[in-house]
Amino acid sequence: MAEDKYNMKNPAVKRILQEVKEMQANPSDDFMSLPLEENIFEWQFAIRGPDDSEFEGGIYHGRIQLPAEYPFKPPSFMLLTPNGRFETQTKICLSISNHHPEHWQPSWSVRTALVALIAFMPTNPNGALGSLDYKKEERRVLAIKSREAPPKFGTPERQKLIDEIHEYMLSKAPPVPQSGSSDVSDEKPTNEESDVQVTSEPAELAAAGEELQNPPTINRIVEEAVPEVQPEVARVAPSSRPTTQAEQQRPETRVHKPADDRLFTWAAIGLTLAIVVLLLKKFMKASAHGSVFMDES
Repeated sequence: MAEDKYNMKNPAVKRILQEVKEMQANPSDDFMSLPLEENIFEWQFAIRGPDDSEFEGGIYHGRIQLPAEYPFKPPSFMLLTPNGRFETQTKICLSISNHHPEHWQPSWSVRTALVALIAFMPTNPNGALGSLDYKKEERRVLAIKSREAPPKFGTPERQKLIDEIHEYMLSKAPPVPQSGSSDVSDEKPTNEESDVQVTSEPAELAAAGEELQNPPTINRIVEEAVPEVQPEVARVAPSSRPTTQAEQQRPETRVHKPADDRLFTWAAIGLTLAIVVLLLKKFMKASAHGSVFMDES
């Protein structure tokens, strides 16, 4: 790409040409993107479907439009290949796109945006602008079909660039997994993967017949968790009741026994004193000294 025909004093042009050099010097197997010769603010790109998803093996073309204020304002993205996740020839809403300029960082680049776009492919659309929510089987069919031929779009120059990018990506992309055996191996490897599928895409699993498999897994987890807690409660409850009753009864016996002993002791002392007094009175009456003492008193 000849740089002499571009205004190198323009900071946006200078930044774009730097990214072109970096993209050509460090190519990736996951994506490829180049600008048009006649307009370096318009880029054609293709991304590879992320692994371990219904997009695996697919080649998805698109268009990037960089603003004149780039990199201080975010680009816009448009998919050209039917994929079942984003609408085609429609500007899609992402946190890295012009729909959310508040999230864009000037340090980000076209490469950064393409990596983020690949990561967005298998996520839940949540009704975002330009998003689609196709079933996994339909997305797999589109992934296979995306390898057959590049999409037709724009001028002959655009189409030539699209064809070149498609050939490069086709040479790097792995084959699309078969929808028969791979569905079983991919969707039933672990309980964690099945749990994620239930929470993120319940409608798709119901249509694919996987809803009958994942709910029992969840029920088993719940049923296994309950017995683990209940025996512990059962063991603690019986052991605590006899202890509290014994502790309540023992203080009662210890409190009442000393009180009863003191009452009996004082009663015995009082009875003894009474007997002693009576004996003294009888003794004094019987003795002469006692009679003299009584008369003086």
